[in-house]
Amino acid sequence: MTTKTYGQYCGVARALELVGERWALLIVRDLLVGPKRYTDLRAGLPKIPTNVLATRLKELESAGLVERRVQPRPSGAIVYELTPYGLELDTVVLALGRWGARSLGELRPGEIATADSLVMALRSTYHPLKRGMGKLAYELRFGEIVIHATCSGSTLTAEPGSFSEPVPSNLVVVEALAPLTPLLTGAIDGAKALAEGIVGKQATAAELDVFAATFRIE
Repeated sequence: MTTKTYGQYCGVARALELVGERWALLIVRDLLVGPKRYTDLRAGLPKIPTNVLATRLKELESAGLVERRVQPRPSGAIVYELTPYGLELDTVVLALGRWGARSLGELRPGEIATADSLVMALRSTYHPLKRGMGKLAYELRFGEIVIHATCSGSTLTAEPGSFSEPVPSNLVVVEALAPLTPLLTGAIDGAKALAEGIVGKQATAAELDVFAATFRIE
């Protein structure tokens, strides 16, 4: 845990002492998607200095939020994963992501999206499907980044990469050619998103409207 304290006997203050340092919650965000090697974390957070990443991991380990594990052979790699205590931050991170999404605005120069950040973005904005809608399957492409998601009722499964075979017959491919914020906030509909070149033409306007309603930012 960081040596910086607030001098407050308060749960919020203690939580900030544990995960309030710069980059800490983004490390937690990526580990909520799954265990990561140090190099995986570094690749997903390209702007973090290596010494800061090492320090944050040590602090999170010391606080009982993260632990190291050696993967079974033949890999034998050391990975970082969240402890049960660390996993309890899932609802916190999702709520914070849902709240922060309302202020995203335009993509700033130098900002990037990663597979892990997009997975957590879908999880944070998911609206349970209405009765009778059945299952939905999406593949979201943002440049070279691909993630996939399956929706059924109140359950969402989202992971990096494409679907493994067999590909769902109801798969809808959403190719983001620009940030999808205007579509997901309802500022534009699927037809306008297609017309303005915000998305590729693999999905229809109606399919994009359903996608936007399923992951509405509000």
